Amino acid sequence: METNSLSKRLLLFLVAVQFGCDLISCSVTYDGKAIAINGRRRILLAGAIHYPRSTPEMWEDIIMKAKEGGLDVIETYVFWNVHEPSPGNYNFEGRYNLVRFLKTVQKAGLYAHLRIGPYVCAEWNFGGFPVWLKYVPGISFRTDNEPFKRAMKGFTEKIVNMMKYEKLFESQGGPIILSQIENEYGALDKKFGAAGYNYMTWAAEMAVGLRTGVPWTMCKQDDAPDPIINTCNGFYCDAFKPNKAYKPTMWTEAWTGWFTEFGGAVHKRPVQDLAFAVARFIQRGGSYVNYYMYHGGTNFGRSAGGPFITTSYDYDAPLDEYGLTREPKYGHLKELHKAIKKCEPALVPGDPTVLSLGTHQQAYVYHSKFGHCAAFLSNYDTANATRVLFNKMHHTLPPWSISILPDCNNIVFNTAKIGVQSTRMTMLPTNSQLFSWQIYSEDLTTSDEDSAFTTFGLVDQVNVTRDASDYLWYTTSVNIGPSESFLHGGEYAEILVQSTGHALHVYINGQLSGSAFGTRENRRIRYKNNIKLRSGMNQIALLSVAMGLSNIGGHYESWETGVLGPVILYGLDHGKRDLTHAKWSYKVGMKGEAKDVVSTNGMSSVEWVQGSLIAQKSQPLTWHRAYFNEPNGNEPLALDMHSMGKGQVWVNGQSLGRYWTAYATGDCRRCHYNVNYRPTKCQAGCGRPTQRWYHVPRSWLKPTGNMLVLFEELGGDPTRISLTKRSMTSVCADMFESHSNTTDWHTESNGKTQVIRRPKIHLQCGPGLLISKIKFASYGTPTGGCGTFQKGTCHAPTSYGVVNKRCIGKERCAVTISNSNFGQDPCPNKLKRLTVEAVCAPNSRD
Repeated sequence: METNSLSKRLLLFLVAVQFGCDLISCSVTYDGKAIAINGRRRILLAGAIHYPRSTPEMWEDIIMKAKEGGLDVIETYVFWNVHEPSPGNYNFEGRYNLVRFLKTVQKAGLYAHLRIGPYVCAEWNFGGFPVWLKYVPGISFRTDNEPFKRAMKGFTEKIVNMMKYEKLFESQGGPIILSQIENEYGALDKKFGAAGYNYMTWAAEMAVGLRTGVPWTMCKQDDAPDPIINTCNGFYCDAFKPNKAYKPTMWTEAWTGWFTEFGGAVHKRPVQDLAFAVARFIQRGGSYVNYYMYHGGTNFGRSAGGPFITTSYDYDAPLDEYGLTREPKYGHLKELHKAIKKCEPALVPGDPTVLSLGTHQQAYVYHSKFGHCAAFLSNYDTANATRVLFNKMHHTLPPWSISILPDCNNIVFNTAKIGVQSTRMTMLPTNSQLFSWQIYSEDLTTSDEDSAFTTFGLVDQVNVTRDASDYLWYTTSVNIGPSESFLHGGEYAEILVQSTGHALHVYINGQLSGSAFGTRENRRIRYKNNIKLRSGMNQIALLSVAMGLSNIGGHYESWETGVLGPVILYGLDHGKRDLTHAKWSYKVGMKGEAKDVVSTNGMSSVEWVQGSLIAQKSQPLTWHRAYFNEPNGNEPLALDMHSMGKGQVWVNGQSLGRYWTAYATGDCRRCHYNVNYRPTKCQAGCGRPTQRWYHVPRSWLKPTGNMLVLFEELGGDPTRISLTKRSMTSVCADMFESHSNTTDWHTESNGKTQVIRRPKIHLQCGPGLLISKIKFASYGTPTGGCGTFQKGTCHAPTSYGVVNKRCIGKERCAVTISNSNFGQDPCPNKLKRLTVEAVCAPNSRD
């Protein structure tokens, strides 16, 4: 008996060591069903919110909205490059204050999933690695390489020890219930062979050895070694199974939309499809879902990587770039979460019974020994609604949808039926005007003294700039003899420049000759054009521009960027002249950068010129400065930059990011939810600037005298820049008469008596706004979507009057959907719905 007890204690000790936690404080465990916290299995719903992509002043509001949306966990990457900008020098201030962010999560009563990586991908510059790491002697990224492993371990230990010191792991009473090491390494693991497997195994052992007291995860890593939990990322993860039966089924990135590239369309993901994907994952035994992103935010500064990723990282997330709810995505998912939570007692104990309800229809039924029952009724048909019989009751299932029955009897949610309002957000002009415009033009005359160095041949851009600037000048001189034919015949010479930089501006004798741009699909630039040369010495200056460093791929640290050649002159009497191996001078950045023209301390050494911008507006490589006062109100603010070309913008010395008025190409035809989603399926904004508005956090402003500085590469009209506010202009609701997918109504049977609560539409404007006008109202069979509603063949004439009476002059209202409320049935034997669009306007009494 004593020997048996000793064996049990030894087993417990080994399990505790395996999970990296002390025996008495290991309160987060797992089994084949779920993560368990303090012994209780949980269905956990999480959302990605990256702390550097918003401001500390925004964090609490965003996190509380996530909680109100039904989330249990906030997930974030840890961004190595912002925390250790140079070896051994750390920064955890402002937007990089990871501890403050996690304590805000804890204050809200939520858990955290800390994805340390430290490789993050994330459309982030250099994948989150600091650029100095590239220059560690003998280094090779993400493989069995001692210099890399040493650096990676050092940073990981730094973060873990900081979390321990602040008592932020759940084993210490903190919010962190999960940690992640590495990130989406599986493909490289296979590519690198034994070196990849050895590195992955080392990373797992290193992480577990840090003894955090919580489990570790690896996403997209099918061979993750015990005790690491391998997890799924993707648009759909219902087919995913962990590599061991005793590990829970986890979805660490449920993609809510997709990132946006300059020159591309904006990607949208219908919430009906997203809800369907999540419900299908849960019905098949999934117990952890993390939305990537729940709030995307903004790539401030030069943090966007890829390259070509926009400054906006909105991601079509439930909380938009500015932290406002995106309806109906936010509200519909909130209702989904409520339904899933009601099912939790039945979901976590065991496995489902799967029943066939038709060719494309199934029921997943869960029972617990305590009598709980939950069911998911699925219709995988992408075109047709189906009526099914389950538990002696008939249910109509829309195409590509799942209905959730927490008691196995009553449907409380269907993924395809949206019962929450939609909102239309608009960027409205503010009363704040930009004034006192000044300019500073870059001096394009250079000398060897101005250059970083001079050498023969072309060199890699990042090796010179070390990513201290987006800009690198390649300058050489060409002597043209007076007898060259093109000088006398009215012809031109021609230049060919090939570059792997992301943008290229060609200057001949200080004048812009032309520009060329790459794309994410084709990063190699080929510029070939006529140039105007003169007799004697000519200066050729090539400005290579980076749009964020690569963030993904095998050994991407070795990829070269910039003007790598060839550079060739054509049209000379003696044929072409290859300048690739000529003597080139290199200069990092703009003079305005070196002179700190964005500074707010008044120490800038440049001479700003006051004067008419009309004559200067089209000048390239020009700095512009103006001032403005903070607008009234509390709506989020943004700069409308549609009149500008390409460059960077700062407010009060804080970088809003890169701007580029690149027009979107793509397929923006009608989008349907009921087919497998992919980023090219549902696009918006074709033919318009990919990004027009740039977020200005209110916490960066002061009441008066805010300084705006922008650097324009191509030319533009800064006098047409305006400060706008993001406002709710209208709200929409659209619901069927007796097929609500919410719990606002249900049917209860008590003998022969039926009690029915009629469904209602609910409309609510934002704070300080009232419903001022009913733009559209129809009880019947209306068509279209929010902003494009139209009357159908069936319409109750009293629709406007009923809705007007209930809603005008109110911040919120509810209208019951029933024939009696609208006088009579406008079309008997037809399924009707009430559709409303209401205009929101400021409350004049405020």
